[in-house]
Amino acid sequence: MKNEILISPSLLSADFGNLKADLDKINASEADWLHIDIMDGVFVPNISFGFPVLKYVAELSKKPLDVHLMIVQPEKFIREVKDLGAMMMNVHFEACPHLHRVVQQIKEAGMKAGVTLNPATPVSMLADIIEEVDMVLLMSVNPGFGGQKFIPHTLKKVRELRELITATGSHALIEVDGGVNLQTAPSLIEAGADVLVAGNAVFKADDMIGTIHQLKNMK
Repeated sequence: MKNEILISPSLLSADFGNLKADLDKINASEADWLHIDIMDGVFVPNISFGFPVLKYVAELSKKPLDVHLMIVQPEKFIREVKDLGAMMMNVHFEACPHLHRVVQQIKEAGMKAGVTLNPATPVSMLADIIEEVDMVLLMSVNPGFGGQKFIPHTLKKVRELRELITATGSHALIEVDGGVNLQTAPSLIEAGADVLVAGNAVFKADDMIGTIHQLKNMK
């Protein structure tokens, strides 16, 4: 039996001139988590949120925080992410030469540990860490900007990751971020995804709550 699909709307696509209203809708919806992308302008070609803004977001959100650090040396900010009350701290494989240590530090801080792969990084790179992580995030666009087109090769990677998780007995969830919408979600779910990060598909929808309901209840 397929596990429940989790929906994690991406704050990057919210209307920051009307942030409280958007977060009120997320709080009232069937969304499971709130996805927060932190960008540094170094690891990715963009800058997003600083921690003062995120403290305000954390106060408003009733959903567990799914924090994705698209930054160099993410281990420097474990304490700040923990202080937000984050449930999940997700770091990039490509940004962590000592990945096992960083995963341990995240867990020691009391959070779940996730690892993200960029589109060109093969799933096989996770063979030695997959049993230690709580989630793997597969980027289905090149990270740094919202609103990009879904990379179809991601479906193959989701299947490969599902095979690796099954073969190793890992309990890691599979999350997908980038170009996720009502059209791409069914194929991702069929391939084995557990968590869908949706940005524009949710925050630009005429009916945010209804769109989340549709994503949540897809077969």
